[in-house]
Amino acid sequence: MIIVTGGAGFIGSNIAAALHGWNDCEIVVCDRLRSGQKWRNLAKHLVADFVAPAELPAFLDRTAGTVRAVVHMGAISATTATDVDLIVDTNIKFSAHLWEWCAAGGVPLIYASSAATYGDGARGFVDDNDPAALAELRPLNAYGWSKHAFDRRIVDLVRRGRPRPPQWVGLKFFNVYGPNEYHKGDMMSVVAKNHAAAAVGDTVRLFKSHRPDYAHGGQLRDFVYVRDCVSVVRWFLDHPEASGIFNVGSGEARSFRDLIEALYRAAGREPSIEYVDMPEVLRDRYQYYTQADLGCLRAIGYDQPMTPLEEGVTDYVQSFLSQPDPYR
Repeated sequence: MIIVTGGAGFIGSNIAAALHGWNDCEIVVCDRLRSGQKWRNLAKHLVADFVAPAELPAFLDRTAGTVRAVVHMGAISATTATDVDLIVDTNIKFSAHLWEWCAAGGVPLIYASSAATYGDGARGFVDDNDPAALAELRPLNAYGWSKHAFDRRIVDLVRRGRPRPPQWVGLKFFNVYGPNEYHKGDMMSVVAKNHAAAAVGDTVRLFKSHRPDYAHGGQLRDFVYVRDCVSVVRWFLDHPEASGIFNVGSGEARSFRDLIEALYRAAGREPSIEYVDMPEVLRDRYQYYTQADLGCLRAIGYDQPMTPLEEGVTDYVQSFLSQPDPYR
């Protein structure tokens, strides 16, 4: 079996859908479904078992010897989350337990890190696994710090020669968009948030720039389509000799204006954009530029092209958001 934590979430459910049947493996989803619509992320796919996060340690012990890999996407991923004790328990301690179990059992571990570890980007976006390089990064929020803290811890463990999984991979996802993100509320991508307005030709609002070197709507992000994230995960499962922490993005920074114009075009409408002031509370913690350096990912052999922005947005809108059933 393959265990996918956060398997009912956005990236996790896309991975669970893609991995069913891979090497004849069954998929076990570890997640909380609660009372919302998150279950729909899994409704089209065969899942062998469901495990609550609190029950996962016991489940792992019972199934030792039958787990092919752990794909750990579960986390508190809101950049606005403020309960740091809960973030530590979920994003650091739970991840550390999985690391130790996979190391003891000889099970590959692929986990979600984040581009939020890079902070404001002043130190660049190169996925350098050197401990000194990692020590220079300064995340802007507790979520980014928690991912960075775990990255640093495992790199230190590897450096010290401590027990480790036979394959260990951290994936620094940049701005991911695509189907099955609808439960995320304010943390949905700008595409998902604004599709309904763009589809009927209404005006979409974007933040003004509060820096003279960026035009309104000209703030830049590395937007990556979720199918590319899934492709990277599958590649690592097919290449167990590859380990390390790697960026996962498109490799190209594009503006929010570009993104919204692509959304309108995919919906068959003319763009209508209004710029509004950014809330004061965000201004000191706002990233104006992100762009994944994909050099390390390419150097280990991943050669699949990343989906261009316009192609990804068009596919998302026409294959999912505009359909009666928008789920993958």
